[in-house]
Amino acid sequence: MTAQPIRLFGDPVLRTPAAEVVDFDAELRNLVRDLADTMTQQGGVGLAAPQIGVGLRVFTYHCDGFAGHLVNPTWTVVGDECQDGEEGCLSIPGLRWDCRRYRDVVAAGWDMHGEPVQVEGTDLLARCIQHETDHLDGVLFVDRLDDETRKQAMREIRASTWFDGAVPTIKQSPHPLFGAR
Repeated sequence: MTAQPIRLFGDPVLRTPAAEVVDFDAELRNLVRDLADTMTQQGGVGLAAPQIGVGLRVFTYHCDGFAGHLVNPTWTVVGDECQDGEEGCLSIPGLRWDCRRYRDVVAAGWDMHGEPVQVEGTDLLARCIQHETDHLDGVLFVDRLDDETRKQAMREIRASTWFDGAVPTIKQSPHPLFGAR
């Protein structure tokens, strides 16, 4: 298929919760291929459908030696160990900050043909699953940063050459990650 333009921070589609996929058809298979092609071309480890302007609950990933996609994903925590690590996003190009995530998760969903899929993720793959699922909920990883780092991130975003000056929205994830700030 073809690589698509990435939507950047400030685009409302990135803050809109994506709709559940109900049709596992050729259009969905094309979307998954477009996501994979775009992710690969841009050098990403994951890409969610809203990042290319499609409001559906689908993402692709290629990290820690694992590659695939999930449709209508959910995830659960395995244990309670957390990890801090540098995180970036294709929708916030060229910028990275330390972000706290769960170390181990299990994701469940479907593949593009409607077959059930389960993915066990540790470290980078777990981080990717959480990051991309956040995109499907209209949440960006800058929303997960501690207050001081988030303020620094917003300064750097506003100073970036790609930022168009749109008023950013900060959201809280619906996932109970680390409680109140």
